[in-house]
Amino acid sequence: MSAFVMQQQMRGLARLSLFALACAAAPIAHASGMLPETSVVIVNEADGEASMNVKNTDAAATLLYTSIQNLPEDKEQLLVVSPPVARVEPDQTQLVRFILQLKEPLKTQRLKRVIFEGIPQKGAEGGVKVTMNVRQNLPLIIHPKNLPMNREPWKLLTWSINGDSLVMRNDSAYVVRFAQSVSLLPSMAEVDMSRTYILPGEKLTGQIKGNASGATAVRLSPATVYGFSVDNFDAPLGKP
Repeated sequence: MSAFVMQQQMRGLARLSLFALACAAAPIAHASGMLPETSVVIVNEADGEASMNVKNTDAAATLLYTSIQNLPEDKEQLLVVSPPVARVEPDQTQLVRFILQLKEPLKTQRLKRVIFEGIPQKGAEGGVKVTMNVRQNLPLIIHPKNLPMNREPWKLLTWSINGDSLVMRNDSAYVVRFAQSVSLLPSMAEVDMSRTYILPGEKLTGQIKGNASGATAVRLSPATVYGFSVDNFDAPLGKP
């Protein structure tokens, strides 16, 4: 009897890790699925907390593990999760709360990640079973109480070319999310900005691939605060 392990990671609403064991006898496939009600968590400082319903779409009881993942650029602990672990019955939902614990009022939006992971309960003895753990990795945005909501924060970014690099600056108080690859106009030279978000006060640089001569604008594919893609946006290039 041989064994293999296959791992696959996906960006977006879900991040899936699949572990499969190949056996001489045909196994029984079993999947654990925790389904959040939305694709992003928004916590308003004015409310002090937010909540999310997570549904167990599996046919068996599953343990739901919820955790907050800090970004490398922002490791400050600002939230606690309640409950961090819960048993969820089949086709039932679990309310998960995200409670702010701030030392001082927020001045800018903050970006975190929330991970929902379903761990299947052990099955009955006998037979061979293959389990699949579904791990949902969602963005979590904390919004300051004195900051007006801006539905198009990507329009506040500024762009310039420095040598063979494209420079993106975010002098606003908003988190901006976008597709990682942007293009220079009119040549359509591609630039990889290395990640899909820029935090307030940050500057990102990306290596220009192709001819950038005569470039006058940058085309990016932004995402709303709720994670939905919108039409491409063309931003003018300024001076370094």
